[in-house]
Amino acid sequence: MESQTLDSTEKVLPAIKVSVVIPAYNAASSIEATLNALQGQITPPETFEVLVVDDGSSDATPAKLTAWMEMGLRLRVLSQSHAGPAAARNLGVVQAQGEIVLFTDADCAPAADWIEKMCAPFQDQAIAGVKGTYRTRQKQLVARFVQIEYEDKYARMRRDKYIDFIDTYSAGYRREVFLTNGGFDLAFSTASVEDQEFSFRLASQGLKMVFVPDAYVYHSGHAATLAAYLRKKFKIGYWKVLVHQRHPDKMLRDSHTPQVLKAQILLAGLSGLFLLPGLFAPFWRWASGATAGGLFLTTLPFAARAWPKDRAVALAAPFLLLARALALGAGFAAGLLHALLRTHLRTHLRTPQRPAP
Repeated sequence: MESQTLDSTEKVLPAIKVSVVIPAYNAASSIEATLNALQGQITPPETFEVLVVDDGSSDATPAKLTAWMEMGLRLRVLSQSHAGPAAARNLGVVQAQGEIVLFTDADCAPAADWIEKMCAPFQDQAIAGVKGTYRTRQKQLVARFVQIEYEDKYARMRRDKYIDFIDTYSAGYRREVFLTNGGFDLAFSTASVEDQEFSFRLASQGLKMVFVPDAYVYHSGHAATLAAYLRKKFKIGYWKVLVHQRHPDKMLRDSHTPQVLKAQILLAGLSGLFLLPGLFAPFWRWASGATAGGLFLTTLPFAARAWPKDRAVALAAPFLLLARALALGAGFAAGLLHALLRTHLRTHLRTPQRPAP
């Protein structure tokens, strides 16, 4: 990246065409890999800027960012009190100078041609947004499963000319489109599915977005343990309730979510639901076993696709897919219960109480 101009008499930097926005919260252990990768882009350094939004970090993130700025890199650091990645990204876009805004995360290292690949579709003025992909170098079994899980979804997305689902780990939008549509919804106060909701919002207006499978970032943060994976899926399920309140049509289909996943969540829920009456009646024990068997059968195609890539993942896939369905379903149930409770409380508080006779 080119040195920032500190004196008005020094040379003036060319106009910036692209802004890369990165939210960072306690990212001291990973942010340098991200910045190193951006420094190594084949895109001419004078044509893009990097904005890191420090989201109230309490670790060494601010000090590391300061050190990078003192090295004279074309980097701007913004700061805010901890408010979550949606707010951080929105702030970054407001301050961005580029016509195109790209997003990645502080635990991602973009490939050397990432900016070039992400920007290429925007040569078509009809394109409003683009989505890239994940890769990982992690060795843990669960992390390898997560990667193949993503690749399975990517294979589905390749079939669509236009998509409606963009994740911010490798995302791009026209800045004007982003700002005109209000940016990410701050109701999503934690890293969850605010990026999905925004892309659904654009798709509902007929704006065109495309998938760029060769625009990848290396992610060091795939869930490495089963517990971490289940926590993440529970949280996604929980926040999906708010997404579907905003976009109920996406419960039926979106360009990223496999239809079989919805069947697996339903079958896992039914199998668990039938267990209790199964203690008292053979029919319900049979029903629970039948739905569990059906769930197992739905996992076999994924396992077959995973076999040539990673046989250990393929063998573990039925168990991991069952765990995924249970975690997503439990999270969705918790989110739905919370939403119903909020609605009930609002209705109750707004209803005048009749005086006692």
